[in-house]
Amino acid sequence: MDIATDKDIQQLLINQTPLIDVRAPVEFHRGSFPAAFNLPILDDAEREQVGIAYQKHDQASAVQLGHQLVSGKVRDKRLAAWQEFAIQHPEAALYCFRGGQRSSIACEWLQSVGISVPRIAGGYKRMRRLLLNELELPWPLLLVSGQTGCGKTAFLADFARSLDLEALARHRGSAFGARLVAQPSQIDFENALAIDLMRLGNKKPIIVEDESRMIGRINLPPSIQASMAKAQLVVISAPLASRAANIHDEYIVQQWAEYRQEYGQDAFKHFEGYLLGAVDAISRRLGNLAHAEVRDMMATALEAQQKGDFSHHLAWIERLLAAYYDPMYSYQLEKKQNRIIFEGSSQEVADWLRVNYPSLLDSA
Repeated sequence: MDIATDKDIQQLLINQTPLIDVRAPVEFHRGSFPAAFNLPILDDAEREQVGIAYQKHDQASAVQLGHQLVSGKVRDKRLAAWQEFAIQHPEAALYCFRGGQRSSIACEWLQSVGISVPRIAGGYKRMRRLLLNELELPWPLLLVSGQTGCGKTAFLADFARSLDLEALARHRGSAFGARLVAQPSQIDFENALAIDLMRLGNKKPIIVEDESRMIGRINLPPSIQASMAKAQLVVISAPLASRAANIHDEYIVQQWAEYRQEYGQDAFKHFEGYLLGAVDAISRRLGNLAHAEVRDMMATALEAQQKGDFSHHLAWIERLLAAYYDPMYSYQLEKKQNRIIFEGSSQEVADWLRVNYPSLLDSA
């Protein structure tokens, strides 16, 4: 049984239906979908051999070689993996690259043991095309801006019709924004973003953080950049001390806990490298004097941290905000003055949006 209509495929993606991706690992890592699991019918080496047979001979020769390579215990092991997945996820669907030979064979093998898993007609290529088309729609975005540390990410979480682009990119969007978990591939980011947009729909405004064109090494799609470039803004204001405290909690206290869990006894060495490497990365934009000052303050804070005192980090955070992030923010916001529709504290902005944009509270 095939899942053949665009509407049905879109529902699979929106509902995050578990998907069996039978493509080779190299294809899967290049790009896939949030609810997809890679259970390949051919591994990378086998896929390469089959591809060579296709190029040198014909499709029949390639298929024959594929059956030879995946036979006996190899076939049994891969079939058992699909079977186990299908039993655990009876709603699952299955796909390959174009919805051709590999997915057809996988479905046939599953049927031989009494399990029916629907196949997605057109496979990965069709789903990817649907998602790219989704990104090209005219998205009615509303931007939330504010100086570094004012709590924009937490602010977005209070609204149902919001998108956390930094969460999708697995990066906080600054020189200090790298997370321990690796960023997704560009394709994976685009696919996940398109699915979230598809879920929300483009008939009502969606609030997102005012981002630059890149979040870490991830590029925002040009169509989203274009929508953001003309979107109206609400601006959150917060005093320096409270912003520094927010950054201290997120980037120092919480981040340190993550480093300890990941690296154990070697955590401090890695944490020190992360902080010093981040400030060195912006040394040219900081200027030699400011960079040296912030780095010395950071080194002092790290020394105090080894003795259990984390409070000294606040000094370099405030200095960095005043010397670098706040001036950069002011310069960027100046160019957007004609698009600002409200400015106030986090609570004032939230209250204003609830009155003037009540649809942001409704995900439907």
